[in-house]
Amino acid sequence: MYSKHDVETVRELAKRYIEIANSEKHVKMRERFRATNDLKIVRPPVIVEELPWHEMNMDGALDCVCEDGGLRGIEYSFRVALFREKYFKCDNFIEPVFAVGKSYSSTGNGLAVTERRLAADARNSIVSHAYADVLEDERALEAFRDPVITAHPENDAKNVAYYGEILGDIMPVELRGHGIYYAPWDTISTLRGVEPILADIYERPEYLHKIIGLFTRAMSSEMDQMERLGLYDGRGLSLHCTPAPVTVPNPSKDGGKCRDIWFRTMAQMFSSISPDAHEEFDLQYSRPLAERCAFTYYGCCEPLSDRIDKLKKYKNLRKVGASPWTDVNATAEALGGDYVLSRKPNPANVANGVDAEVVRAEITETVKACLKYGCPCDITLKDISTVSYRPQSIVEWTQIVSGVLDEYYGE
Repeated sequence: MYSKHDVETVRELAKRYIEIANSEKHVKMRERFRATNDLKIVRPPVIVEELPWHEMNMDGALDCVCEDGGLRGIEYSFRVALFREKYFKCDNFIEPVFAVGKSYSSTGNGLAVTERRLAADARNSIVSHAYADVLEDERALEAFRDPVITAHPENDAKNVAYYGEILGDIMPVELRGHGIYYAPWDTISTLRGVEPILADIYERPEYLHKIIGLFTRAMSSEMDQMERLGLYDGRGLSLHCTPAPVTVPNPSKDGGKCRDIWFRTMAQMFSSISPDAHEEFDLQYSRPLAERCAFTYYGCCEPLSDRIDKLKKYKNLRKVGASPWTDVNATAEALGGDYVLSRKPNPANVANGVDAEVVRAEITETVKACLKYGCPCDITLKDISTVSYRPQSIVEWTQIVSGVLDEYYGE
C-alpha cells in the first residue's frame, strides 16, 4: 500500500498540472495544434521532444521523492510536464486529462536482433549499434510470422481504477487507445545493418521485395487485429513528437477505426537512394496501408525535397517531415497550402551551447518559405542526443525561436 506522503506528492503535482491544462493559454494552444493540421495558416506550434532528460534537471525540478514505484512514475510524468512549462518558451501539448493506454501484447514477427552496442555516456539511452545480418538469405525468412495481437481489458480495468483512486477527483482519467507508427525499414535495418540492404538494391532486389512484402503483410494483419480489438484511438495526444489533433472527415461512431487515426511512416535509410528506388522499395508498399487511415504523415530525419511528387501519390497525405538536410524552400513550394510542413531543426545546434544567429537563421528561413508559399507548418526540435549537461541550451533555443515567430506571426 502506498504511503500518504507519496499520494499527497502526486496529487499536489496533479493540481498544478490541471490548472495549467485548463488555462486559457493552453486552450488556445490546443486549438492552434488542430488548426495547423487542418491546413490553416496560424503561428506554427513549436515542440521540443526526445530530450536527454538525465541531463536536464535544473534546480532539482525533476527530483522524485515517491518511494512507491508506480506513484514515482506518475510523479515523474507530472514533473516533466511542469518542467517544460516553467523553463521552455514553446508549445507544450497538455490535455486536461490523465490518459491511460489500453493494454495489449503482441507475439512479434519471430525475428530477433543481434547487435553490439557502444555507449559514450552510461546514463544516455542513445548509443551506437553494430547489427549482424540475421537475414542473409531466404532460409532466415522461414522464421517470420505475422504477429498475433491480444487485448488485455482486465488490465485496463485495474489501471483505470488505480489511477482513478489517486487522481479521479482532480482530473478525468480516460482509457485511450493507440495510433500507428510504422517504419519497416528502420526495423529491417536492425536485422541486417544498412550496408547489406543498400547493396541488395542493386545485387538482389527481388530479395528485398520479398522482405518488405512480408512486413507489409504483417502490418496489414496487425491493423486488422488492432481495429477489431478496439485498440486504435483517434484522440491521440502525439503524432511522434508533433501535435496529433485534426478534424477527421468521416469519423466512425466509436473513434477507434483505422479511418479515425493517422498513419505515421518513413524510410530514413533511403535518403541516399533515388526517388524511383524509394518508390519501388517503400512507397508502393505502404500506400495501401496508409490509405486505410484518415491521414498520412511521411518522413522523419531523411531529406525529401526531391521526391515530394512521389509522396503526393498517398491520397490522404497531410503532413511531410522536413529534416535539417531538407531544402526547405523547395519543400514549402512543393507542398503549398495542401500539406503541413513539419520542420525538424538541427539538434546539433543545442549539443554544445547555442549560436543564436545560426538558430535564428534556420527558423527564419523556414518561416519565410512557409509564408511565401502559404504552407502550414509546425517546428519540432527532436533527436537530441545531448546538451552536454547544459539544459540552459534548450531554454535559450526556445526563446530564440519564439522571438522569430513573434516577429512574423505576432505573440
